[in-house]
Amino acid sequence: MTLMGVSLTGFHLYTGYFGTLPSQQQGAVHLGLALGMIFILFPATRGSGSRARVPWYDVILAFAATFTAYYKILFYEEVLRARVTGYSSLDLATALLGVLFVLEATRRTVGVPIVIMAALAIGYALFGNHIPSQMLSHPGFSLGEVSPYLWFRESGVFGTPLQISARFIFLFLFFGVVLMHTGVGRFFNDLAFAVTGRFTGGAGKAAVMASSFQGMISGSSIGNTVASGSFTIPMMKNARFKPEVAGAAEASASTGGQIMPPLMGAAAFIMVEYVGVSYREIMFSALIPALLYFAGIFIGVHFEAKRHRILGLPKDQLPSKRKLMLEKGYMLLPLLVIVTTISLGFTAQRAALLGIACAFAVGMIRKETRPSLVGLVKIFEQGARVALPVIAAVASAGIIAGVVGMTGLGSKFAAGIISLADGVLILALLFTMVACIVLGMGLPTTANYVVTATIAAPALINEFGLPPMAVHLFVFYFGIIADITPPVCLAAFAGAGIAGANPMKTGFTAVKLAIGAFIIPYAFIYNPMLVMVDATLLGLLAAVLFSLLGIMGVSSALIGHFVRDSLPWERLVLLAAGLAMVVPEPLTSGIGLLAMALVAWCQSRRPAHQDLASPTA
Repeated sequence: MTLMGVSLTGFHLYTGYFGTLPSQQQGAVHLGLALGMIFILFPATRGSGSRARVPWYDVILAFAATFTAYYKILFYEEVLRARVTGYSSLDLATALLGVLFVLEATRRTVGVPIVIMAALAIGYALFGNHIPSQMLSHPGFSLGEVSPYLWFRESGVFGTPLQISARFIFLFLFFGVVLMHTGVGRFFNDLAFAVTGRFTGGAGKAAVMASSFQGMISGSSIGNTVASGSFTIPMMKNARFKPEVAGAAEASASTGGQIMPPLMGAAAFIMVEYVGVSYREIMFSALIPALLYFAGIFIGVHFEAKRHRILGLPKDQLPSKRKLMLEKGYMLLPLLVIVTTISLGFTAQRAALLGIACAFAVGMIRKETRPSLVGLVKIFEQGARVALPVIAAVASAGIIAGVVGMTGLGSKFAAGIISLADGVLILALLFTMVACIVLGMGLPTTANYVVTATIAAPALINEFGLPPMAVHLFVFYFGIIADITPPVCLAAFAGAGIAGANPMKTGFTAVKLAIGAFIIPYAFIYNPMLVMVDATLLGLLAAVLFSLLGIMGVSSALIGHFVRDSLPWERLVLLAAGLAMVVPEPLTSGIGLLAMALVAWCQSRRPAHQDLASPTA
């Protein structure tokens, strides 16, 4: 496994520098090695822990699965000709087995829900002619048509998601692994506490800042919650935050890491192909919404801290900003290299390679972070292991996307949304949001984005004339925040486990703290300036200001504290005012601003001792 892991990482570094193979061959090596590793490393039944020995049947499955992918390399010319002349029996058997191996590998690494989705998609392709609904029926295809279409064509397993994964998602995942091994993660934690720890609710705000940094590296909501939460959640509890608030703050911030440039989640790289723009444009378009998201969590943590009188940490418990930057400020260089190279127009692939080289150079500066030869091998192996679930997920997502293209399901789904919404944009957005969140409860973010970008996004773009960038970020956001949305809020559950809190209560608290994530996508749909579409300086400043005030109003209403603890009628007014300011209309924004000012004035005249959390109360 070490040899395969090092080989997989080395292959991507080599092709990243010297040039990738033809897309189908690049994807075959990428998926083939990954499938072989998955069947050895991940047991068929969960809960068995680390494997003392590998069953004989998993060894056979590993070799067979690798062969089905490498078949596209061994018989590359023959497979290309077979598209015209017809596929042989061996081609058909290989394609069918390949699809089944991908589904089983995905089940082992990611879970059952995405496998069920892919299986239903295949069933729809095979038996769609038996569906009585005129909206869903299609002529139907045979197994001999479906399996080679999904395995040998560019629109199935080896379609855009896997091609993007093979070209640069793997490199950015490896970049994150290198950063973690060179101590950058710990540096981010220390920097966050040094900057925000002394303010009201400092432990919570530092946790939000640290987790946003960590999320940019890991790209996994749950993984980031567990990794950084083991340190930040006890700190928040010691500062008197309730356990469910500590777990929710960590989960909310960790989830937002996938939307924070410069290193966003894997789905952002697939968005490059779907929207048809460079990653630099994706990064700059996502920046303001991401900052608003984290500002919203900061505001929520602030109101929670004010309500429960949680002060900042003592100065002697915080790292020195000056000392930290003098001693370890160089650790920011890899991120600066990524941002600079992308901003200068380099490809994402080349930016990742330069970032990796810089991260290794940074790690060599200090003895404690300088990897030995054995350590270097472990880093290469870990880079491959981290990528395995992502590779399996995008391969299965390719099955779903392939069926959508083969059967025309995308246009039918779009017609269904338009019919249900009856031409009303807000209803179409609500239906799309619900679909994204429901799919996100079972699918990884990348797979969820592929499905919704293939099915739902075209309806919003073509029927309502919305900017593609805004629409794709809309479905991207709601696919991500499924991780903190009850009833299946996996990141919140992970945070609750560390905090010793009630899981569902932590989930609902996470929604309160991250309420901006539910508001911001609607804000940039109605005001695309927030994603840099036709933006002007004054228009952008006004949009950011009123969006921030709107998030503040809604957040304070849900938490129950603004200037003072809020009465029921004040919470209702704050909620309405916040929502009104998100709509980019001068009248509604002005009314919302006046309403918030009225509540602030009323609360400022009320004595502090009337607050529920005050010492006298």
